[in-house]
Amino acid sequence: MIKVLGLALYGPLAASTRYRLGQYVPGLASMGIELTVVHLLGDDYLRRRFSGGPLPLASVARDVLSRIADLIHLKRYDLAFVYCELFPLMPSWLEIGLMGRPYIYDFDDAFYLKYRNVNVGPMKPLLDKKFENMVRCATTVTAGNKVLEQFALKLNPKTLILPTVVDTHRFLPRRLLASGDHFTIGWIGSPSTSRYLSQLALPLSELGREGPVRFLVVGGSAPAIPNVDVIEVAWREDTEVELLNQFDVGVMPLPDDDWARGKCAFKLIQYMACGVAVVASPVGANVDVVSSGTGFLASNSEEWLGALRELRDNPVSRWRLGEHGRDRVVANYSLARNLPKMASLIHEATSR
Repeated sequence: MIKVLGLALYGPLAASTRYRLGQYVPGLASMGIELTVVHLLGDDYLRRRFSGGPLPLASVARDVLSRIADLIHLKRYDLAFVYCELFPLMPSWLEIGLMGRPYIYDFDDAFYLKYRNVNVGPMKPLLDKKFENMVRCATTVTAGNKVLEQFALKLNPKTLILPTVVDTHRFLPRRLLASGDHFTIGWIGSPSTSRYLSQLALPLSELGREGPVRFLVVGGSAPAIPNVDVIEVAWREDTEVELLNQFDVGVMPLPDDDWARGKCAFKLIQYMACGVAVVASPVGANVDVVSSGTGFLASNSEEWLGALRELRDNPVSRWRLGEHGRDRVVANYSLARNLPKMASLIHEATSR
């Protein structure tokens, strides 16, 4: 049995921990790989951060001590699987030294931008190239999309794309052809990404002038949008699939900047797995995930309005796009498809 320690940055409340690491545990066990997932910052930290409350300093201190203990016990494992970084503000040479084990470096966001544009004082020379060094010294690098892969390949030839995927046996379509009197547009995410929803205020408001529109926002807050019934729902793991199946259309607006180009289009993958047609900004991995048979890409308010109007007025076409999207996720972005890839790269990393 190969023993791997997964070192996540956040607790299971974070989608990155659940989907980049946690969901692989049972399947890997059946393939002779024991993956143990531990985290640095727990769910209490994330809840405070999302609510804007003060940081739970006592909890963070305990988390730091727990991570140090995990690193001490790393000698019991054959391999480390590092997501993002071991500690914020810690230089790469120290992190690599603390592990003392071969490691896979995994990232699904443009973390290499993290310390470039912030004032970290005298630490800046030590942190400026932190992620470049982590990538360079890894046995294997798993990048969430093509943009991240291109960054990593310049530093480490042992880089491959491992998209963030869903279990398509859990994310299932349970929708009828017609959803009722309202046209329901949906979005799922976190408070940190809900700021992108401001892009939709104008096209949604105009669409609302033409007929009843409901905007269902799961896990974040939406701007006030005239003519639209905006409904905000707290995210819960046990209700997310049910809520996704209430969407007529799933949306993913993004700005065209360096950080957004590193995004992995995970929202779209969730929508499409549930048979929901999609509209998204043509940024980063959105372009790779959305094909002409699954939805639309929209660059400005006029294109957003046109795409949403087309999907509203053609429910049969919308249903067919959803079917094609489901097929695309099963073939390319499903846990069943990517589990063997994960097992293979772990076996290869330990053999090297």
